[in-house]
Amino acid sequence: LDSKASQKSMLHPKPKGLMLQYGTAGFRTTAKHLDHVMFRMGLLATLRSRKTKSTIGVMVTASHNPEEDNGLKLIDPMGEMVTPSWEGYATQLANAEQEVLCSALKDIIEKETINMSETASVFVGRDTRPSSQRLSQAVLDGVSCLGGQIQDYGLVTTPQLHYMVRCRNTHGCYGTDTLQGYYQKLSQAFIELTKNARNHTDDQKRLLVDGANGIGALKVRELEACLQSELQMVLFNDGSNGKLNYLCGADYVKVQQKPPQGINMGAGERCCSFDGDADRIVYYYNDSDGSFHLLDGDKIATLISTYLKELLTQAGLNLQIAVVQTAYANGSSTQYLEDIMKVTVSCTKTGVKHLHHAAQKFDIGVYFEANGHGTVLQLSEFIRLKASVDEKKHAAKLLENTINLINQATGDAISDMLVIEAVLAIRGMTVQEWDSIYTDLPNRQLTVKVADRRMIDTADAERRAVTPAGLQDSIDALVKKYTKARAFVRPSGTEDLVRVYAEAETQESADVLAHEVSLAVYHMAGGVGEKPKPLK
Repeated sequence: LDSKASQKSMLHPKPKGLMLQYGTAGFRTTAKHLDHVMFRMGLLATLRSRKTKSTIGVMVTASHNPEEDNGLKLIDPMGEMVTPSWEGYATQLANAEQEVLCSALKDIIEKETINMSETASVFVGRDTRPSSQRLSQAVLDGVSCLGGQIQDYGLVTTPQLHYMVRCRNTHGCYGTDTLQGYYQKLSQAFIELTKNARNHTDDQKRLLVDGANGIGALKVRELEACLQSELQMVLFNDGSNGKLNYLCGADYVKVQQKPPQGINMGAGERCCSFDGDADRIVYYYNDSDGSFHLLDGDKIATLISTYLKELLTQAGLNLQIAVVQTAYANGSSTQYLEDIMKVTVSCTKTGVKHLHHAAQKFDIGVYFEANGHGTVLQLSEFIRLKASVDEKKHAAKLLENTINLINQATGDAISDMLVIEAVLAIRGMTVQEWDSIYTDLPNRQLTVKVADRRMIDTADAERRAVTPAGLQDSIDALVKKYTKARAFVRPSGTEDLVRVYAEAETQESADVLAHEVSLAVYHMAGGVGEKPKPLK
């Protein structure tokens, strides 16, 4: 172990003093600082594989970040994100100076009592960034350095790699661990479902897709052939001439509240955007007045959970369905789900791993972050349904196909898109009808630069600030001045910023409230630089 790992790691030198943290989304920074991290995560994935006696995934991607960045996510045996204790090892290994790398590795092997003679297997995938090929090679070097078996999938979306890992570790019960297997499973389920659509015209089958100039665009093209024109996708920002995530993609559309560049939208046309690695999706359209309407993760969760709830009722299944949200979920969506649909709503801290974990506690857990990352969990138990009555049989069959359409390993823009399209088709709903299920409360998100983000500590799923003393009281007093208002603050996970969220009955009130809360944060939590200016 010693000599080989040492020698090999010299070829992937760590810049002295560079410190990186494995965050909610793994490692992310400018690509030029990542070579040593990639090599070492190849080592770590091999150890994790031996520890769990299963295949582990390593995805080279920086999702919605600009093209010059890159990063990496580790994938655990069931296709979920790596367990938190190993996030700690990842940070430790990435930051170990060259001379202590071997002892850091030995430390993990001893702590976890890893049998180094176990076989190890690692799946590797990458997105379309210019740096991804070189960096995934560094991962492969790390894996082979410790004698792991490698399957290199090359260019895949992040959710596709999560899917492959789950397929391999469930020995084919979940699906086949090839791209063809993935496309076949999804397209067959989609075609079966859309047979139930009432007089579905070609016009209604048309969907404009913004591929964020990333991997999602390539993979949608591959999927298209399997869909037998049941869905007619018109692809924009396909990577042929634009820059990844630049003025396009799900994050841009969600934050800017406007359509991406390079898409030609007619009035009322359904459009969606993926992010750079295709694990997020948002929908939107322009109405006949040219006003832009965004259907984000909250609207998606509402559409899918109400559809599933109806099917469960029709199939005569008494199961608890819950929607997991974060504090960022629009107040109108929470109210609609709880009061009108009578669906359980659970609130958790921001970050996919928190939502995923909370969703596992219910018979069926639907989770979507407002940014469009989400999926449905725990469905597999119901495939064994053998309903006797015809109506129940029909509902059970719809459920089974819906289950096959959902990527239960992680949020998946391609799979989510197909689920949404199938539900709209079965219900005979237009995007406007979907949008009008409830009306979002106007909201505003701002950030405040602070000297140290640790000044702010939160409780109640990040909805209340515990420190600094008095800040929450100030927020409460400000919120009281407006109708249907709510506001909260939380520290960024990666930089010295505090994120402010406010919503109220009018956009003007939401803007003023967000600004007033920003000022309170600036004055009470060590704001730096210019003090927050009122919004125009």
